[in-house]
Amino acid sequence: MKTTVNIYTFREEFNRMGRGNQFTYDGLELLFDYLEELAHCEEEYELDVVGLCCDFAEGTAQEIAGDYSFDLPDTEGMNEDDATQAIAESVRDDLDNEGVLIGETETTFVYRQF
Repeated sequence: MKTTVNIYTFREEFNRMGRGNQFTYDGLELLFDYLEELAHCEEEYELDVVGLCCDFAEGTAQEIAGDYSFDLPDTEGMNEDDATQAIAESVRDDLDNEGVLIGETETTFVYRQF
């Protein structure tokens, strides 16, 4: 049986599987939109919440930089906002160069884990 999933049921499935905190509200929307785009290229996609949580992640620039040992720009002498922006730009570039950036929310990045 085939069921069409909308963003509401997508979010509910994450909650039902105990993975509701794996992504932010906006992060899940980015992931849903990404998967919707893929669905246009493929015939069908079976929703696998646990598999998605293994393949994709969401984190702040600092968290991602630490997890993947990205080289960060020297932010000495910058105010906090400029330093945060420089780190975010660096992480965005690194994720994009790796081809894994799905999208970003106001404070986080959604990406395919590598």
